[in-house]
Amino acid sequence: MTDQFSMTIGGNAVTTSRSFEVVDPATGAPFATAPECTTAQLDEAMQSAQDAYRTWQRDESARRKSLLAAADAVLAAADTIAPLLTREQGKPLADSRMEVRSVALWLRHFAGLKVDDEILQDDDKVHIRVRRRPLGVVAAITPWNFPLSLAAWKIAPALRAGNTMVLKPSPYTPLATLLLGQVLSEVLPAGVLNVVSGSDPLGARMTEHPVPRKVSFTGSVATGKHVAASAAPDLKRITLELGGNDPAILLDDVDVEAVAERLFWSAFRNNGQVCSAVKRVYAPQDRYDEVVEALASLAAAVRVGAGSDPESRLGPLNNVPQLERVAGLVDDAVRRGGQAVVGGAVVDGPGFFYRPTILRGVADGMAVVDEEQFGPVLPVLPYRSVDEAVERANGTRFGLSGSVWGTDADRAAAVADELDCGTAWVNTHLALRPDQPFGGAKWSGIGVENGYWGLHSFTEVKVLHRSHA
Repeated sequence: MTDQFSMTIGGNAVTTSRSFEVVDPATGAPFATAPECTTAQLDEAMQSAQDAYRTWQRDESARRKSLLAAADAVLAAADTIAPLLTREQGKPLADSRMEVRSVALWLRHFAGLKVDDEILQDDDKVHIRVRRRPLGVVAAITPWNFPLSLAAWKIAPALRAGNTMVLKPSPYTPLATLLLGQVLSEVLPAGVLNVVSGSDPLGARMTEHPVPRKVSFTGSVATGKHVAASAAPDLKRITLELGGNDPAILLDDVDVEAVAERLFWSAFRNNGQVCSAVKRVYAPQDRYDEVVEALASLAAAVRVGAGSDPESRLGPLNNVPQLERVAGLVDDAVRRGGQAVVGGAVVDGPGFFYRPTILRGVADGMAVVDEEQFGPVLPVLPYRSVDEAVERANGTRFGLSGSVWGTDADRAAAVADELDCGTAWVNTHLALRPDQPFGGAKWSGIGVENGYWGLHSFTEVKVLHRSHA
């Protein structure tokens, strides 16, 4: 087992007397340890962020330069960070490298955004200026599926706006984020970004802590509700990016052969462990067999293996509870009359591997359809009319995103506009950009990330009203 990794508090590398093991999902065995942040250390991180905020908020030019330097530092360390991410998360190394590059992309994008004041009136009577001011210290909590990308979604806009941050990664994947904190401590002023790690109840202690003025959380609906409840007594601002059960509706004019591979990877990217991945496909009744066969053919051909193997396209699921959940959903569907056309089983051997699975003969009301699988499982359901498909697609408590696929793009766009979700794509899915807002409806979240909208979510409005009378 390697040496214990360090937290970053006040610009310093900090360890603890207690640690917890981090497991390689490709082997099922622990390979490293991470610090178990103490209550006193969390207080120290929060105070460090509070102290750094006083200076950090004042110099916009310095903040932009620091974010650009941070982007350069991340890219320079990519060859060290990416293999570590693969080791703890499981994804193929090529995907880890892409994730590290996305961190630099987000940092650079937000460094370039301008935050201009708005002038409501400026004449001989009055000058009214509306400003965007930072909130203060932000508590950020990230999940295990994209530890670095989703950290960047919070770090880049929060720091650009003038806030400081205490960041906690998932205990399943703390190491690459801890390393990111150490890399960025070389280019950011001390205390601007603090990174702590630990198991429960560290997250709860962060959201309840008196110092942060905002909590930005990405994770499950159940935990998101607890975050909202714990932030409420102190009236902390919150952004919650929660689960999704994204529908993909295929119209009757869809060219299945042309879209099948894009549709497949919209569902199976990162082994299906993507909040906004396609989680269920609605196909026209008379095209149903064609769609199932095309997706099943792709699933059968995918190479599943350790992320360190350059031939692997899909790695393991990240952890045992997720593997058990995926297997349980598939088993339940099969018991209730569904058929695993391909896959439907755990891979023999070490690690948390599950075969890519295409389900047919399933129906609304089954857990694998109504809930978020978050794994390499895709149910395909037939429909008789587009209105029926839209109603069924909207018939869950989720509303993160969705997509519509068809040859007539205008018609597909009109159908997509009927989806009750934060992002509706046409003839694509998972098309995410730093300048494009991302958020969910219903139980899929509160607030948005990315773009000017995400930047503004880390600010509050202040009016300067100056009378000339």
